[in-house]
Amino acid sequence: MAAPQQGSSESSKSLPGDIPYDIIGVGFGPAALAIAIAMRDRGISARVLFLERQPEFGWHTGMLLPGSRMQISFLKDLATMRNPTSPFTFLNYLHKQNRLTHFVNLSTHTPLRQEFNAYMRWCASHFDDLVQYNQEVLKVTAIGDISHRPIDRFAVHVRDVRTGELRQLFAKHVIVATGGEKAIPPCLQGQNPGDRVIHSSEYLHTVGVKLPDETASYRVAVVGGGQSGVEIVEDVRSRYPKSQVSLFFRDSALRPSDDSPFVNEIFDPSSVDIFYQSSRAVRQQTLKDNKATNYGVVRLNLLEGLYEKLYEQKINDPDPSNWPLRLFSNHEVCGIEDAGNLKVKLKTKNRLTGVTSTTRDTYDLVVLATGYQRDPVSGILSNLKPLLSRSDSGEEFHVQRDYRLTFRPGVVRDDAGIWLQGSCESTHGISDSLLSILAVRSAEILDSILASLKSSEFRARL
Repeated sequence: MAAPQQGSSESSKSLPGDIPYDIIGVGFGPAALAIAIAMRDRGISARVLFLERQPEFGWHTGMLLPGSRMQISFLKDLATMRNPTSPFTFLNYLHKQNRLTHFVNLSTHTPLRQEFNAYMRWCASHFDDLVQYNQEVLKVTAIGDISHRPIDRFAVHVRDVRTGELRQLFAKHVIVATGGEKAIPPCLQGQNPGDRVIHSSEYLHTVGVKLPDETASYRVAVVGGGQSGVEIVEDVRSRYPKSQVSLFFRDSALRPSDDSPFVNEIFDPSSVDIFYQSSRAVRQQTLKDNKATNYGVVRLNLLEGLYEKLYEQKINDPDPSNWPLRLFSNHEVCGIEDAGNLKVKLKTKNRLTGVTSTTRDTYDLVVLATGYQRDPVSGILSNLKPLLSRSDSGEEFHVQRDYRLTFRPGVVRDDAGIWLQGSCESTHGISDSLLSILAVRSAEILDSILASLKSSEFRARL
C-alpha cells in the first residue's frame, strides 16, 4: 500500500479576496475529511479551503475514554467502502504504524475509539495545505441581486477564534459539514448553577478540573440512558473509586443497541435510495423503527457488566442509598437547583406518576449525556432561508438526493450551490449523521459538485 502523497490537490489557503474558491468546506471533521480524501484519491485539483473552529483535528475528543471501542467495523472508515485500494484506509494506517499484524491478532472489527481518532488525525495531517483551523464560520450569504441575474457565488463570513478578526471569503460551492451541536433539554438551557453542569462532549477535558481529587467521595449525576451516559458512569466509577454515581434516564429501562446483520442493512449505501424515495410519513416511521440502532441504546456487553455491578451492591448492602451506583429510570430531569458549596440538586419528574420532586442528594457534577442536534439551515444558513425551495411534503427546505440544497427556480446558477454533509437524516436515513457510509456519501457529494462546475477554467485544471 502506498503512502498518501502531499500536495496532489491545489493549495489555496490565501487566494486574493476577489477570486472565489471552487469549494469552501465549513467544518473539517470526519465528514469533510472524507471529501478531501476522495478528491486526493482522484487527483482532482481545485481551489478548495476547509474552515474548522477547533484548533486542530479531533473527533469527539471529550469522549475518547480509556477502553471505549468503536460501534462500527473498521472497514467503514473514511475510504474503504468507496475505494478499498485508497492509501487512506484504516488498514494502510495500521501498516504505516507497524501495527497491522498485531491488530489482526486481536480478532476484532471494532478498534479502540482512541486509535480510530488517531487514524483520522493521520489522514487529516495530509491536508494541512487545504485547512485553516481556529476559524469559526458565522454565516453564509448569497452574493448578487436575484432580480437582475442568478446568484453565482456565496460569501462565507468567518471569525478568527484567537484574534476575533472578521473576514469574508467567497466560493461557488459550499459544503456544510459542521457536525452536531450540543443538545441541551429546553428545561435546562441557561441553567448552570455554580458551573457544575457540563455536556458529555466536554467530559474528558473537564472532569479532572471540576473534580481534582481522585480519592474524594464525590457525587456525580449523569443524565441520559444511551451509550455515552453509561460509558461516563463506568469511567467515573473507575476514575473516582470512592464516588457515588446516579444515572437518570427517561425510559423504563436501559436498552441494548441492535447491530444484528439484517438490521444493519439499513446502513448499506443502497438503502439511502429506498429511504429517500419514500413518503415523509414512511421515512418518519422508518426512523422510529430503527431508533434502536443508534439512539438511546447501549452495547449489550456494557449493559451486562453494569447489571452485575448493581447485583453485587445488593449482596453487600440492602440499603440503596449507600450504593455507589444507582439508576433512576422513568425520571426526566427538568431543572437544576443551586445547593451551595459548589453543589447542585436535580429537579426531576417521574414519567409514570407525573410527580415532580427535588433530589435529596446534592451533586458535585452533573453530566448531560443528551446527544446532539443538527440544523444548519436554522444556523449558519439562516440568511438563505428566503431563497430556499420548500419540499413537496411541506418541510421547510428540500435537499436533493445528492445532498444539494434546492433553491427557488432561477435564484442560483447551476454551477453554484450549497451541500449538506451529515444533516439530512430526515430525508436520507439514520446513516446520514454516522460514519457508516461516509466514504460513499462523500463521493456522491463530490460527483455532484464536479458535475455543476462547468467553467472552462476549472475543467482546464482537472
